[in-house]
Amino acid sequence: MKHPIGLLTALLSTFQVLAQGPQPVRLWSAAAPGALGCDDKDVPTLTPFLAKPELATGAALVICPGGGYSRLAGHEGKDYALWLNSQGISGFVLKYRLGSAGYRHPVMLGDAARALRMVRARADEWMIDPKRVGIMGSSAGGHLASTLLTHFDAGDASATDVIERQSSRPDLGILCYAVISLGPDGHPGSRTNLLGNDPSPELVKLLSNELQITPQTPPCFLWHTWEDRAVKVENSLQFATALRRAGVRFELHIYEKGRHGLGLGGDPADPAKCMDWTRDCASWLKLAGFGRK
Repeated sequence: MKHPIGLLTALLSTFQVLAQGPQPVRLWSAAAPGALGCDDKDVPTLTPFLAKPELATGAALVICPGGGYSRLAGHEGKDYALWLNSQGISGFVLKYRLGSAGYRHPVMLGDAARALRMVRARADEWMIDPKRVGIMGSSAGGHLASTLLTHFDAGDASATDVIERQSSRPDLGILCYAVISLGPDGHPGSRTNLLGNDPSPELVKLLSNELQITPQTPPCFLWHTWEDRAVKVENSLQFATALRRAGVRFELHIYEKGRHGLGLGGDPADPAKCMDWTRDCASWLKLAGFGRK
């Protein structure tokens, strides 16, 4: 049981974050591993959007916006975090380093892993249950999320950095029209930005995450649209099939209508092309013990 003084400190910290508004936190206080400079593009951060205390369930998700590993789509970051807040879940938007800034794998995976570890290491401060921390991503951000879902580690118990002692294994994943394969069904631009122009076949296979699923892969919620012309629906279908074969729980929704990059849903150019994936996901999060009952 948390000590009363510790609980008070955590409550004060939470109220300060809510009062000041979300402020980005550097993943590393000094230069990040592999940094190519010290500009904004070289500094990965995590921005906490904490659920209101009266709604909070104690669960959290790290959010990886999409953008082809060349940019970060704002509507797939903050918007998701605010929706999660309405479900009582704290959202942490990750600004990870990009191929357009000269970075390549494994830098992006290192940023995502550090983000999961940081949420767990600061769980008391943010009033988070360290055993209920997931990851969420869209498009190329979904590739990054699926990479951590299949390439996590238990942490380094002997590390002097308390953050590095934490496991990077998410407790669940949400993949929105995700790039998952780097093979023929993948997204060529994302692959190039992540791996460069001439990656080895071994590296392409390693990061085609539908091929890396094991029984230890966390449960997942996936959604995609049949009409998606940018990232083929086969990415989600193949990942779900591999989860099934490994005995990992999942929920998969394939909606007929909708272009790529819909975010929370709807298409201003065509209101008929809309799906309510958030309703389905909210129900799944409740069953997973993350959302409000």
